[in-house]
Amino acid sequence: MNKLLATLFSALIATSAYAQTTAPSGTTPATPAAPSAQLNTGASEGAGAKARSDAEKADAKAQEKSAKADAKADKKVAKANADAKKAKAKAKAEAAEDKAEASK
Repeated sequence: MNKLLATLFSALIATSAYAQTTAPSGTTPATPAAPSAQLNTGASEGAGAKARSDAEKADAKAQEKSAKADAKADKKVAKANADAKKAKAKAKAEAAEDKAEASK
C-alpha cells in the first residue's frame, strides 16, 4: 500500500511539474502594437465598415442556422425519447399480461 501511494504521489508531482511551462527568456510578452499614424480616407473607412457589417451579418446568419439545426436535433431527440418510453410501457404491459396468464 505504501509503494502504491508513493508511486501515485510521485506521478502527481511529475505531471504537475511537466504541465508548468516557463516563459522563454529573451523575449517580451506579447503586447498589442500601438496604432500607427496612418492617413485614413473616407472611402477606406466606409469600405471597412461595410466589410464589418457584411461579416456581422454572415455571423448572425450562421448562428441562426446553427440554432435552427440544434432545435431540430433537440426535437428529434425528444421524439426518440418519447417513442422509447412508449415502447417500454408497452413491453411492461405485455410482460404483466404474460405474468397474469401464467399465474392462472
